[in-house]
Amino acid sequence: MLTGYHVAFIGGDARQLEVIKKCIQLDAGVTLIGFDNLESSFSGATKKALTCDVLKDVDALILPIVGTDDQGNVESVFCSKPLQFLEEHVVCLKKNCVVYTGMAKPYLRTLLTRHKIALVELLDRDDVAIYNSIPTVEGALMMAIQNTDITIHGSQVIVLGLGRVGMSLARSLHALGAKVRVGAKRPEHMARIYEMGLTPFHISELKYQVSNVDIIFNTIPHLVITAEVIAQMLQTALIIDLASKPGGTDFRFAERRGIKALLAPGLPGIVAPKTAGQILANALARLIAEQSQDRGE
Repeated sequence: MLTGYHVAFIGGDARQLEVIKKCIQLDAGVTLIGFDNLESSFSGATKKALTCDVLKDVDALILPIVGTDDQGNVESVFCSKPLQFLEEHVVCLKKNCVVYTGMAKPYLRTLLTRHKIALVELLDRDDVAIYNSIPTVEGALMMAIQNTDITIHGSQVIVLGLGRVGMSLARSLHALGAKVRVGAKRPEHMARIYEMGLTPFHISELKYQVSNVDIIFNTIPHLVITAEVIAQMLQTALIIDLASKPGGTDFRFAERRGIKALLAPGLPGIVAPKTAGQILANALARLIAEQSQDRGE
């Protein structure tokens, strides 16, 4: 239980609603910032503006999956007014406050480090990332079905990267009957791809692998599907880029070549916000409870 614990939320999307419910169930005091247009009301939560007075007694501050942009702007689908999390707000936080987000950009990380405020990036945790890969994969499959005129079964598919999402995606595509090749760098990943019954290749050889590909799924967050690679692809091929913005694809050249390329970060919050929210809620509840116990509360 989180009785006597103050949790504040700044912005977010439908996933945050599940986290809010969980905190209320655990008897935490909950403050909602940037939820002005939220139609449903939560008994036990109060809506307030982003001020130092509100933040000064917060024990856990929860930001959206992408905490802020490089100017401190916080995205909120429930607020029409712009939200900015600035240094003046960080100064007001208690020194033992912990800030939680999915992933932090340099702005947020630097700001919190400067003032010695603890930061937890949930998507760095294996448990959260693996659970989160389930709705990501379902969303990626949905996009592939909607944007092609062929079945996944029997199609020539490439998955780039064998991280938490890449592994789940490659396994699911294989189970659906696709002919799956996986591009990776690390020797242990190459061995794992082979063990899974898939075809491994080194990412540096990508341009030699794409001449007959139907769909490429990218999970690598830097430019890998270059103009040189795209030039070797069929015009009927589809690129689905699951990496965080700006993705790992030369979208300009893909458009010039007439190849459909879709950037699709944050799929869990789009295709399954309730499930994605429950994943975050369960992880946050454990972490905040541990934080409370560490303080002897």
